[in-house]
Amino acid sequence: MATDNYIIEMRNITKEFPGIKANDNITLQLKKGEILALLGENGAGKSTLMSVLFGLYQPDSGHIFKDGNEVIIKDPNDATALGIGMVHQHFRLVECFTVLDNIILGAEDTKIGFVQKRKARVKVQTLMDRYGLHVDLDKNVEDITVGMQQRTEILKMLYRNNDILIFDEPTAVLTPQEIDELMIVMKNLSKEGKSILFISHKLNEIMSVADRVTVLRKGRLVGTVNKNETTIEELSTMMVGRPVQLKIEKEDAKPTDTILEIKHLTVKNKDRRHTKELVKDVNITVRAGEIVCIAGIDGNGQTEFVQALTGLITPSSGKIIFKGEDVTHKSIRYRNSNGFAHIPEDRHKHGLILDFRLDYNEVLQTYFEPEFVNHGFMKFKEIKNYSDKLIEKYDVRSGQGSATIVRSMSGGNQQKAIVGREIERKHELLIAVQPTRGLDVGAIEFIHKQMVEKRDNKDAILLVSLELDEVMNLSDRIYVMYEGEIVAEVNPKETTIQELGLYMAGAKRNIGGYANEESNS
Repeated sequence: MATDNYIIEMRNITKEFPGIKANDNITLQLKKGEILALLGENGAGKSTLMSVLFGLYQPDSGHIFKDGNEVIIKDPNDATALGIGMVHQHFRLVECFTVLDNIILGAEDTKIGFVQKRKARVKVQTLMDRYGLHVDLDKNVEDITVGMQQRTEILKMLYRNNDILIFDEPTAVLTPQEIDELMIVMKNLSKEGKSILFISHKLNEIMSVADRVTVLRKGRLVGTVNKNETTIEELSTMMVGRPVQLKIEKEDAKPTDTILEIKHLTVKNKDRRHTKELVKDVNITVRAGEIVCIAGIDGNGQTEFVQALTGLITPSSGKIIFKGEDVTHKSIRYRNSNGFAHIPEDRHKHGLILDFRLDYNEVLQTYFEPEFVNHGFMKFKEIKNYSDKLIEKYDVRSGQGSATIVRSMSGGNQQKAIVGREIERKHELLIAVQPTRGLDVGAIEFIHKQMVEKRDNKDAILLVSLELDEVMNLSDRIYVMYEGEIVAEVNPKETTIQELGLYMAGAKRNIGGYANEESNS
């Protein structure tokens, strides 16, 4: 019998997929008006459990109660009727539709067959003003930032009068500033009486916003604790099952030869009507045996800079010198085969073929090498054996091992598959863009150690990260990019996160050791 103190109670939920028990007899209880964080490693079963609550999956066993009464949730329409809404890790928006059309899609108010858009606009505007979720309703989704897309998803839930809100890894693709804004929005929603389930592995965020924390590990419930009665260290141990080193220990870098030299690199946008320099006269160097980081707020030219560096786009001017050779106009395959490795920013668009098996994805840049092909015929056994080694070393959790279709894996495990592939591939330059995006603390600890080990073995590493803790923790040198320009070069031992923030906001510059405050007048 359920307890009516809980607005939602999931009792003894079990859900199995081929080769894996995603949820094993899990009980979760959500109080009205609270923020309950759901914490766990990549592949711990968090998203599966929330997909059961939202009606995307049917449990193999167990019961769900709403306000003390048992309910059957066959699909998301049933969930919506019960006041349950969900913001998915990968947003479910129609990119060619406007923001307003996406918000009302499936819940349109009609009169004699016509959608009452004016009435809908007034309701959405009221919600935006009430919760501080302002978005341009007339822009197409494809033309707004990721943060604005997330606001659109939240407004979709509120438009449907949902009072139980599920956020699945909501901060994985947000900038630090957008994360701060989301935390405020969540607290305001909670004060309004909304009940929130917040999936995350970012312990700082959980400690700042949650009331209680339920921890899962390998599909099982570890326990539920009050936020005020625990610590980050205790939560990380509950999640991973062992103490986690939250700050990497490393010796000072001993850099040697210059591996990468960028000279006066400029990238212009593709719109010839309004030519704009997205990357402006960038000059940087990366040497063997050091980790150099490019820090900055998202959207300040980092994406275009990395795309030019890796061959995805052609720079307007400037040179990319790799080991003394000009590779500015060399192909992507040439760069990959001659010492480049690249952990991309967008794992779905540039990192994986989602409908391929995992083992095929692990050899995307090397399948034509003699190790994996013989007279034009693929050596499938060798490919699988290689993939199996990466899966074991990087703890990539998948129901059917190397035979798993990548689309069916959790986002965190997809990321680990890419990171393992790129770090282990033969290279002299590793370009790592947001390498730990969406990963739990245990995986972050392991990957940071692997990157430091590669550095100590004289690899050159160019890190591009929005996570300031990661920037300060891993870097030997830091360049700051603002509006496509390098505005500072600093030593992480001689700067602070606060000072980095000033450079990132364009309020301060430091080039060639000379710092100056920017005038805002």
